[in-house]
Amino acid sequence: MAFLRKDHLNIHIKRRHLVDMKMLSGKRSHQCIHCDMVFSYNTHLETHMMIHTGKIPFKCSQCGKSFSQKQNLMSHMKIHTGERPYKCSQCDKAFSHEQTLKTHMKIHTGERPYQCSQCDKAFSHEQNLIRHMKIHTGEKPYLCSQCEKSFSRKDFLKTHLKLHNGEKLYHCSQCDKSFSKKFSLIRHRKIHDKNANT
Repeated sequence: MAFLRKDHLNIHIKRRHLVDMKMLSGKRSHQCIHCDMVFSYNTHLETHMMIHTGKIPFKCSQCGKSFSQKQNLMSHMKIHTGERPYKCSQCDKAFSHEQTLKTHMKIHTGERPYQCSQCDKAFSHEQNLIRHMKIHTGEKPYLCSQCEKSFSRKDFLKTHLKLHNGEKLYHCSQCDKSFSKKFSLIRHRKIHDKNANT
């Protein structure tokens, strides 16, 4: 076989030959037809395939949210039951997931193992570092389908989409008025400030 580009050759080697070697060793014999992933058990492959098929068969009876894996549904159910078995030994907080407790504990220890390579900031959680790095890279992967404005964070896009839907997110604490833009609320508050000073 001949390849015009080196990256095509590398993909071929990874997909065909490395997988074949794993199969020959008897360690992993269930390969995904959509990507390079290989699994020891067919049940693991079937679970993985849901990523590609979009199949989400496990549905929450309380809120209707669906999951591709049963353990994710079981974990989600703790939201509805209020179950918080993971208790912090330093304060009175409790959590429904062990990983959330581990992340929380870094508040008490002051541990910030995730250091930004571009500036002196450090973070207690890897996800916060990944989010922060977008400041340096300028990466804005979340694109609005209605106006093509892009955002560095998914939650920023969600807030932006509410503006397209006409939702007024900014509420005045002194009266019942609401605004779709933050600067409109700030401008409105000046009316209350003027009235308070007169």
